[in-house]
Amino acid sequence: MYKLQVVKELHSSEGKMILDVDISVQQGSFTSIVGKSGAGKTTILRMLAGLVKPDKGSIHSGEDIWFDSNTRKNKVPQERSIGFVFQDFALFPNMSVLENLKCVQSEKDEEQIKELLSLTGLTALSGFRPDALSGGQKQRLALARALVRKPKLLILDEPFSAIDQETRIRLQQEILKIHKAYNLTTILVSHDLTEVLRLSDYVIEIGNGKIVRQGNTDLFFSNEGKTDQFRMTGQVVDLICENEKCFAYVVVGTMLIKARVEDSMNTALGIGDLVVLSLNDFNPIIKKIKP
Repeated sequence: MYKLQVVKELHSSEGKMILDVDISVQQGSFTSIVGKSGAGKTTILRMLAGLVKPDKGSIHSGEDIWFDSNTRKNKVPQERSIGFVFQDFALFPNMSVLENLKCVQSEKDEEQIKELLSLTGLTALSGFRPDALSGGQKQRLALARALVRKPKLLILDEPFSAIDQETRIRLQQEILKIHKAYNLTTILVSHDLTEVLRLSDYVIEIGNGKIVRQGNTDLFFSNEGKTDQFRMTGQVVDLICENEKCFAYVVVGTMLIKARVEDSMNTALGIGDLVVLSLNDFNPIIKKIKP
């Protein structure tokens, strides 16, 4: 388990704010941290990674102490077994894809690099520099580079914010596959609730430097909000069929709503589609919004 009990004074456009959180992340989980801009989400990630020093508190990885203000222990990032994927990719522009991986590899391992290139679909682009890659390809390279040091904890700070929706959904699927294949513990910061729902099994909401609420993903989304509005716009995040009936799971704000899909819409509706939900005798009716 990763445990972070820290206090850090922050300064934002709205003035001074005290970040004071007690967070536990289970080994092997995919945890998302959500909240408004300036709430302290990215600072939490950077303190975990050793890039920002807390004012006081402690950070543990199991029995291993990464930071303790009482004993003044503070392990450097290289000692924390963390892979960090930043919003801006943070790639070396003068190096090829292959060189970007080799330069951060702690021990030479050609097979591991081949595996990562194949897993991220970059094998044919190994000789290209970042400026020749698309946004999605740069993000794949940033992910491969975060994994090349064989971390136990993968940290993702809004990794898909600059990528188009189609590429975003595809990369989300790849992230989840890598999370499971490498038996990682993953922490994601995102403003996209559909992304959080697709990927996470646990969600923590931060507001003004404090934990507002937290819980398993399905309960986190379904416990918030009301469904008494007549019409609501949302996005489809999952489609399932049960006993010859098909249903869509739609995120509306921070609500997760399950709606019956009419037979005529089964083939027309897909994950990521925007829809309108109407309430008829308290039963949600779904209608796709044409692009």
